[in-house]
Amino acid sequence: FYSVDKQKPRQKRGFLFYKSDLLSFLSYICVLMSEPKNHIVIAIDGPSGTGKSTTAKMLSKNLGITYLDTGAMYRAITFVAMSAGVTPSDKEALLSLLQKTVIDFDSNNQVLINGFCQESAIRSPEVSEQVSYYSAVPEIRSALTAKQREIGNKHSCILDGRDIGTVVFPNAAFKFFLVTDLKVRAARRYAELIGQGKQVTLQEVEENLRLRDSIDSSREVAPLLKAPDAIEIDTTQLSIQQQVEKIQAIVSVVA
Repeated sequence: FYSVDKQKPRQKRGFLFYKSDLLSFLSYICVLMSEPKNHIVIAIDGPSGTGKSTTAKMLSKNLGITYLDTGAMYRAITFVAMSAGVTPSDKEALLSLLQKTVIDFDSNNQVLINGFCQESAIRSPEVSEQVSYYSAVPEIRSALTAKQREIGNKHSCILDGRDIGTVVFPNAAFKFFLVTDLKVRAARRYAELIGQGKQVTLQEVEENLRLRDSIDSSREVAPLLKAPDAIEIDTTQLSIQQQVEKIQAIVSVVA
């Protein structure tokens, strides 16, 4: 081997350079060209019923970036486990299900489980009652967090959930934490479920939200928590459109 740096430097177009300098420069240019342009990640966290998903969907359309419904991913694995009769405590069976289950989204961002649309099934009250228990299983969170990071590192995207700004993307360019009065959240979720033809009472919805808040906030792995640098937005008195406009004004970029 020999060092090209020991060769006599050549003069070209007024610049003095060595072969190794040129190779390093070209390598650097290749790295720059391979990096995504204007790549951003927007994290929206908060408890259930604060309008995270609807707000994130509208923002993704306005900004022209990918929307990743992380909550739907946890609902999907919950639905699969419940359908198979696998409880949150049966970790061996859950790991087996994870390996056999492919969670994806179609062009309309509807959830696909092993190629079949299960959007309605994962939004059922039965799944809502159990999703926090399955979401607390470390193996499930680890697997889905890895998938979320994989997608977010490839594309500019907006994600909503409980631990996006604290665990999944702690270095996200923008972090928001939405809060809403419990009774307002319950009323919104109740209207949504009734609109879908679900048979529930307002009291049942409110109790479910209260229980989910408790479970999500107290779990050992990736609990519901506001990141120190997240911007808190109280949506109690805001419409969805106002929520979108408030966040978009802060982001003020198009990826």
